[in-house]
Amino acid sequence: MLMSLAFERQLVLVSVALLVAATLVQFAGLMSGRAVYRPTAAIYAGVVIVLGAAITGRWIRENQGPFLTLYDILLSGVFSLALMFLLISVLVPAVRGGSLVTSPLLLILGVWMTGVSELAVPLPGAFKTPWLWAHVLSGKLFLGFCLAATATASVMLISGAGSGTWSANLTPFPEQSEKMIWVLFFAAFICHSFMLVAGAVWAHSAWGHYWSWDPLETWTLVTWLMLGGTLHARATFRNMPQGMGHVLVLAAFAVAFLTFFGVPFFSIAPHKGLM
Repeated sequence: MLMSLAFERQLVLVSVALLVAATLVQFAGLMSGRAVYRPTAAIYAGVVIVLGAAITGRWIRENQGPFLTLYDILLSGVFSLALMFLLISVLVPAVRGGSLVTSPLLLILGVWMTGVSELAVPLPGAFKTPWLWAHVLSGKLFLGFCLAATATASVMLISGAGSGTWSANLTPFPEQSEKMIWVLFFAAFICHSFMLVAGAVWAHSAWGHYWSWDPLETWTLVTWLMLGGTLHARATFRNMPQGMGHVLVLAAFAVAFLTFFGVPFFSIAPHKGLM
């Protein structure tokens, strides 16, 4: 029996309710000074399970992956970002404080998802290639690594504005957190580079050219340059204030977020909406 669109919608609403709970838990922990990672991680696991079921049911019903519409991109985006942050935070305790930033951001995407049409659009023939999978998967990995780095950098900035126990509760491992920001950011850069290469090969096989300078491709290149420039600045200017490095990470993520969730839906590119 195929999953109905109505039931899929209910699963999406459940995921949004879970993200509301995660955000409230995080802010309650911030106010009380208590560690709330474990309940937040459990909620994230619930979000991943619920959205994973929604994606699976939609995929089987429509006989295509969540690649094309804004609803598809938000559905798969919230799922992949929650999954990646959960996995990274389980493996690397130094980034767990980033849940304070990740939770409201995922909530915003989830609420946005409830306000757009969930009707599927047939996948064009040009999208039926293994390079599409390489392009999309590397893009999801990029944004997940970048989110973890950005969330950690944001919390470091917030804790730097405070003092004493409050600051220590936000970032109990400041040295490790600082190191992991740049490790994750570098991983994001590698994934983004592969995404560009896979996208160029896919474009050539589908439309006969590697690059066309449409808005999406241009902003993707701008994002890559910002990532590379930030890493170059970090490596070159050893005495750069820590906070300035964090601001550069946030700026790069802001451009990446615009590229993934904004530009594709105002672009006249033949792969409009795909990311």
